[in-house]
Amino acid sequence: MGRPLGPVAILGGVSLALRGRTVLDGIDLALGAGETLALLGPNGAGKTSLMRLVAGRLTPDAGSVRVGGADPHRSGEARRAVGWVPQEIALYPRLTVAENLSVFAQLSGLPRRDRREAVARVLALADIADVAGRVVATLSGGYQRRVNIAAGLIGQPSLVLLDEPTNGVDLAARAAIHGVLQRLREQGTAILIATHDFPEAERLADRVAFLAQGRIVREGHLADLLARLRTGTPERELILDTAPDAAAEAVLRRAGFAPAGASGLRWRTGERAGLDGAALLGTLRAQGVPVSEVRVRSPRLETLYLEALRPRDVGETGAAARPLTAGLTR
Repeated sequence: MGRPLGPVAILGGVSLALRGRTVLDGIDLALGAGETLALLGPNGAGKTSLMRLVAGRLTPDAGSVRVGGADPHRSGEARRAVGWVPQEIALYPRLTVAENLSVFAQLSGLPRRDRREAVARVLALADIADVAGRVVATLSGGYQRRVNIAAGLIGQPSLVLLDEPTNGVDLAARAAIHGVLQRLREQGTAILIATHDFPEAERLADRVAFLAQGRIVREGHLADLLARLRTGTPERELILDTAPDAAAEAVLRRAGFAPAGASGLRWRTGERAGLDGAALLGTLRAQGVPVSEVRVRSPRLETLYLEALRPRDVGETGAAARPLTAGLTR
């Protein structure tokens, strides 16, 4: 993927507190024309608040937000340059697709004479002209997502913000949405996408930014980050028979592994193990870890994410992080 053509949005030293809690703390971020930036982080990290700042829905307590050189909270022109696609379906369920888009064209300030053409344009862009006359409530979730995106594109924004755009859709709808985003990118539109889907981010993004506890803990061009990661040690993934108890979890964390899913059955590390797969399996089992399989593979975006969010000095169990071999041979 190519480099950005020019700046569209810039956040400098942005901090924000909501209801007495710091949500964003010293955020520096820039997004260029024709560039896609994937924003990744756990729930509550501040991703949606950051997007609301860029959209002009909120104003920072410190720092500045600029879209096209203007403050989107104060400038109507800057706000109109932003297409906001929330995670929730923000459509009128009893209106047809075309009627919905016409309403959003009116709300975006388009003159009446331009609305029909704008509706036709986004129907084609989102590849949903075949359902233009259907009532939204009768559409599948995937089609509703695509209409939701089309509504955000009605004013031909130079920057599009998407919050979990493929949440809950099937593979066909996901592919269709990815096609829409690729066409936008080819037109020079800047895209900021918040997602928990690592393969999606790898497929779509030029750059990634990992957000944790209101701060960006790592940011850069995806290809460069992955290239540097893959020159090191292959990633090791453990498959467990059952979720580990406290003692087994302590062994895994001392060894440099981190959970790779909510179930607790998959653990992963990119650290140098010093043991082959069979030896690692035997050593972990001897220490009470219910591991059934060790997999070795090239690191991917999820590895970067886990590494960026893992505490550096003190692990979650309170034990200082150790090299993998030391953790296994204690």
